[in-house]
Amino acid sequence: MFHGEVSPNENPCNSLQVLKRPEHPENPQHPEQPEHGFKGLEEVVIVIQSQRNSFHARRGHQRKVEILQQAAELQQGLPVVLLLHELSDYEGDWSILPALPHLLAVYGASASWFLFAEEGTVVTLPALLKVLFRFPVQEEWFLGKRLHDNKASIIHHYTFSEDPGSFGYPDPAAGWALSAPLCKRLAERILYENPKSDFTIDLTHEIALYVWEEGNGPKLTSVPEFCTKPRDDCATTFTTYLPDCGDPVPKSSLFVAVKTCEKFHSTRVPVVKSTWEKDAGILEYYSDVADASIPTVNLGVPNTERGHCGKTWAILQRFLSETASKADWLLIVDDDTLISLPRLRRLLRCYEPKEAVSLGERYGYGLVQRGYSYVTGGGGMVLSRAAVARLLSSGCSCYSHDAPDDMVLGRCFASLGVPVTHSPLFHQAQPDDYSEAQTSLLQAISFHKHWNIDPVTVYAKWLRDAAQRDEL
Repeated sequence: MFHGEVSPNENPCNSLQVLKRPEHPENPQHPEQPEHGFKGLEEVVIVIQSQRNSFHARRGHQRKVEILQQAAELQQGLPVVLLLHELSDYEGDWSILPALPHLLAVYGASASWFLFAEEGTVVTLPALLKVLFRFPVQEEWFLGKRLHDNKASIIHHYTFSEDPGSFGYPDPAAGWALSAPLCKRLAERILYENPKSDFTIDLTHEIALYVWEEGNGPKLTSVPEFCTKPRDDCATTFTTYLPDCGDPVPKSSLFVAVKTCEKFHSTRVPVVKSTWEKDAGILEYYSDVADASIPTVNLGVPNTERGHCGKTWAILQRFLSETASKADWLLIVDDDTLISLPRLRRLLRCYEPKEAVSLGERYGYGLVQRGYSYVTGGGGMVLSRAAVARLLSSGCSCYSHDAPDDMVLGRCFASLGVPVTHSPLFHQAQPDDYSEAQTSLLQAISFHKHWNIDPVTVYAKWLRDAAQRDEL
């Protein structure tokens, strides 16, 4: 059980004014306070937002080696390069805020800057130094490539609904940076003041809100050199969220389970059939009634208005039973999920099915209070056969048929030490709920919810590749 939100003590920093950019940022020397100026790479801590899954751990180590080799060739000092998943045994460190006190305690005395970068973010150190020299390190700075909402978004709790574009948050693919004074204040604050929401949904937006502190802290400063697409002056660029790990897994390796119910047989199921069903090798519809025209499988579990944990557990049991195929992977989706199975099969080539893998869009609950992570169901939950076997043999189960299946799965996997593996290519919401400049939209694997949209048009625009091969 998690305790409720702690009321913050009076914060002596509440009167802090929003800091302004220096008048002459092109001057790297800051002669007015040379003894306190930024001196170089040895004062930079680069945190690669790596994950515990073996594929992601290897990618993170590779990126670390590349950065340190680049620094050695420059001969201008070595930065500290950390892998986020190695900072502690607590998986919730991926949400960054719980990790800040540790980062400050270990590196606060020597660091001027903390840079957070994805596994696919390439850092160019000479250009990064030029950027960091522009900002006086005695002040609070929050730097990144600015994204903003075009409309009020459900994933951002409809904040700034009157003017969504007024608030900026960093594109995680381009990396983002905190100056040491800001990191110090955030690390101290997190010890006595929890975020307003128990849920972690969109990491960088929520960090930007926490940094901004309702106007008492700095807004994001947009830095042109924090890039996703390469340019000559870029300090960071981005490779891809869909790496080339070889040929896609065969269709026979992926078992697709669609959760539906009788009232949606005539509305949602036809959308699946007219869009992505044809790309499935093995697909079954699970409902509260058997309908031969679809066909659907009645698992003997009553339909519930929400949660659907009982239905999901029955699907897991069927996946391991003799009646189902021996596919390596199980995909569980809602009947209003739109998904690109060819892209998913490409992504799955990167993972080892004999490893316990829980893959999708990662959310968190109560992470500052040592909570747990889970794959949110609407975007699609992908489980390896090994993960399903380990889960069912553990005895972990639903506490009710209408319990939230994705959160129960997350708690069970947390108790078993199975990490939740995140891919930003899965989306719990509709395309318009995300910034149109967000890198993860370019090769999206899924979107969710048919509310007020034409799902066939959305699928054609965002998820259907121009020339999908007829793969085995």
